[in-house]
Amino acid sequence: MPNKKSLDEINGSVVVPSVYENSFFRKFLAYSGPGALVAVGYMDPGNWLTSLAGGSQYKYQLLSVLLISIIIAMFMQSLSIRFGIASRQDLAQAIANHTNKPVRYFLWILNEIAMMATDLTGVIGTALALKMLFNLPLIFGVLLTILDVFVVLWFMRFGIRRIEAITVISIITVGIIFAIEVNHVHPNAGQIFQGFIPNETIFTNQDKLILSLGIVGATIMPHNIYLHSSLAQSRRYDYHDPRQVKETLRFANWDSIVHLVMALIINSLLLILGGILFFNHSDQLASLMDVFKGLNNSNIVGNLASPIMSYLFAFALLITGLISSITSTLSGQIVMEGYLNIRLPLWQRRLLTRFVTLIPILIIGFLVRFNETIFENLIVYAQIALSIALPFTLFPLVFLTSNKKVMGVHVNKKWQFAIGLILTAIITLLNVELIIETI
Repeated sequence: MPNKKSLDEINGSVVVPSVYENSFFRKFLAYSGPGALVAVGYMDPGNWLTSLAGGSQYKYQLLSVLLISIIIAMFMQSLSIRFGIASRQDLAQAIANHTNKPVRYFLWILNEIAMMATDLTGVIGTALALKMLFNLPLIFGVLLTILDVFVVLWFMRFGIRRIEAITVISIITVGIIFAIEVNHVHPNAGQIFQGFIPNETIFTNQDKLILSLGIVGATIMPHNIYLHSSLAQSRRYDYHDPRQVKETLRFANWDSIVHLVMALIINSLLLILGGILFFNHSDQLASLMDVFKGLNNSNIVGNLASPIMSYLFAFALLITGLISSITSTLSGQIVMEGYLNIRLPLWQRRLLTRFVTLIPILIIGFLVRFNETIFENLIVYAQIALSIALPFTLFPLVFLTSNKKVMGVHVNKKWQFAIGLILTAIITLLNVELIIETI
């Protein structure tokens, strides 16, 4: 199947310094950005729920699970980066080229559902935040998320760098908000450090194991793999020069690592916040709305209760929901174009990918009468859809990056293939366990 460039409106649109120039900082800035867009997926409302639940039930003990999850994510994202740069195609295009029509359509439908599930968490997070901040009915909050498609279109006129900059600023803002909130409650630094050391009770305590599975399952998601394989191609350089390609891989990985560390910090701050404020009150922490109300309830958090804490939390949720729905829209475009090779005007493609998500959300919303608790539980079911789709993303990624015809000199080494295969098998088994426990 013939391919055009992945996300052709941004492909090769950002000029980077030559490998023969000596300016590390300028090069790092030039390559920085795609990692931020991907990192957003590691701190979406689904991650918020699992991190807060982990803290409220086990205080800091599951910080080590967050750390392990991000390390695994770094490895998988590095495969995605290398695949995009070496093959000059995104993962959806490559899978489509290596499968027959029935398999291709099956994988497209499966991944389309996964993209809808990803978008759903961002849309619901945004709608909930608007409800918290302005008491806006959920239905209007959901409908307002259509506007972020037009925001993307408007900023695309100025290039992907503008969206990358906004995303970086948003991540830093969310990080500062949670740093302020955690600092306000004076955590024990020694206990936090100890929480990053893995504990055998994670495997011996059934409830703790299930929650740990939820954290891992909520961390690594299909859309981030597709997204990074495309965004890695947004830099313009001489890809016929082996030294330049090698440097591009190096800086693209640094960009990914730095922003994933930022995602780890934010998720850790959330878990710490849940551990300090809601430990032994996990029965009153059933939803994000409960957290918003609990932060201003002295019966739950004592003299730390404050409306400022509540509204800062809601504002951070609004930022995260908006930027995660923007990146999931980009991922939806990659999947739809890659598997089906459709050619539509940019605004039509963006609206189509957004409406594919909004229509089922609105139908479900009307069926449950936009009940806050039931509506928010959709995030949990979205995680199930993502868990089902993930193996059909990771296994092709590992095998394609181990294919010398596809990757050339950048093909996986044997140890990389082995690690990728083992990690994918473990993640698949964990997700199967998570699905069984959730259902």
